[in-house]
Amino acid sequence: MPSQPIRFFHRGAIVEVDAAAPTRTVLDWLREDARCTGTKEGCNEGDCGACTVVIGEPAAPGDAAAVRGLSLQTVNACIQFLPTLNGKALFTVEDLKAMNADQLHPVQQAMVECHGSQCGFCTPGFVMSLWSAYEHHRACSTQPTRQQLADELSGNLCRCTGYRPILDAGQRMFDLPTVAVDTAPVLAALTSMARERAFSYTAAGGGDRFDAPTTLAELAALREQRPQAQLLAGSTDIGLWVNKQFRALGDIIYVGAVDEMKKIVANDDELYIGAGASLEAAWAALARRVPELTDVWLRFASPPIRNAGTMGGNVANGSPIGDSAPVLIALDAQIELRKGARVRRLPLAGFYLDYMKNQLEAGEFVQGIAVPLAAMTRQLRAYKISKRFDCDISALCAVLAIELDGDRVAAVRLSYGGMAAIVKRAAKAEAALLGQPWTQASVNAAKAALAEDFTPLSDMRASAAYRLQVAQNLLQRFWLETRAENPLASSATSVFSVMPHDTRALTGNAA
Repeated sequence: MPSQPIRFFHRGAIVEVDAAAPTRTVLDWLREDARCTGTKEGCNEGDCGACTVVIGEPAAPGDAAAVRGLSLQTVNACIQFLPTLNGKALFTVEDLKAMNADQLHPVQQAMVECHGSQCGFCTPGFVMSLWSAYEHHRACSTQPTRQQLADELSGNLCRCTGYRPILDAGQRMFDLPTVAVDTAPVLAALTSMARERAFSYTAAGGGDRFDAPTTLAELAALREQRPQAQLLAGSTDIGLWVNKQFRALGDIIYVGAVDEMKKIVANDDELYIGAGASLEAAWAALARRVPELTDVWLRFASPPIRNAGTMGGNVANGSPIGDSAPVLIALDAQIELRKGARVRRLPLAGFYLDYMKNQLEAGEFVQGIAVPLAAMTRQLRAYKISKRFDCDISALCAVLAIELDGDRVAAVRLSYGGMAAIVKRAAKAEAALLGQPWTQASVNAAKAALAEDFTPLSDMRASAAYRLQVAQNLLQRFWLETRAENPLASSATSVFSVMPHDTRALTGNAA
């Protein structure tokens, strides 16, 4: 297929790019080529939020958070590759002034009035996250709580203000005269750029290819033909390979244009999550059915990362400190793999072989994740331990689930991340509990068995002794929360109500 230019909507016009390398980031293009220097480079790894921009696409039918036909999502420009913008709209802090003639946008005016900016470096990123919240909550006719604003800003770091005045601004912006983005010209541009066929790009002068198939069949055929090409979804991990490790990716196959891969559907037996569904959408779907997962959902990275990244990519990556796998393994999830026309399923618990090694064959890719609905009826708790409460990588993630037959343990899943080279269940601890009464004595035996299940490593996030102690303590906490004498033991709603975060799943704002 001949190369096509990258086309996207930016600052009121369709932009065409044909000379950028496939791994040129949106941030670098903005600052160096478009000379839009409001977007800042801080960490260059999707952590600080200084580079936050908003991506616009036509909203899916029934999208309750759509802004007059447009879906708006915050992402980190520093780890998004420019070709992934093809057919989309890019909004930066420069756009906000244009929306309100010669006056500041209400988001910016609120930051001024509430003294939400000091050194100012992080401010454009905060403004874009606040603008996204402003548009979404107005579209839903909701007024966010202070905690919801804090959740929505969890991917933006500030070392000057202490966040209070920024949250003040987030509440103040709804009191100012309304300014709405005109979505009509944006949607018209997106319609004119829409392509029915796959997109292929090679920078002028040659080099590596960037292919974006639009159907599962095209993706499967392309992957089988080019098994050495790098699969790319949200770029939340691969972007760091380029920025921090200076790795050359070679040819890229992008899955983000395959709408079939983004579907999340439930039938009588299972919840099926397409591998291309965003982390935000996948976590929201799980948390609606298992409210005890809400806290881990909101603490998984940040909104810009969850908007861009995919649960399929998180699982396929196989990091032992990824938070999706412990949850899915505790729920007996299966991973669906495809190679050409062949589709097979494996228990996710058996997918990982060793550190960053799995059962994927050459030319095969993750097509989806299937979670049995029956497993969601178990008593389950998910615990994330990290140095920073929000937007941090886990030192340890424990997802513990039991089914009781009377006072005896009929089924048990003790799934841990951060305890070994792979995410895995604690087999000996589970054996110590299975068939036994759900008592302190049984829990003590299981805690002792954990020392045989895992030999944790010491690293920058935690020592081996700390990890083992915490793993045992979380098992004790799980028993305290689920024992028969505990009034919260059988009430997911009660447990949900004492979680530290408000939940967007109950306000209609979940993806």
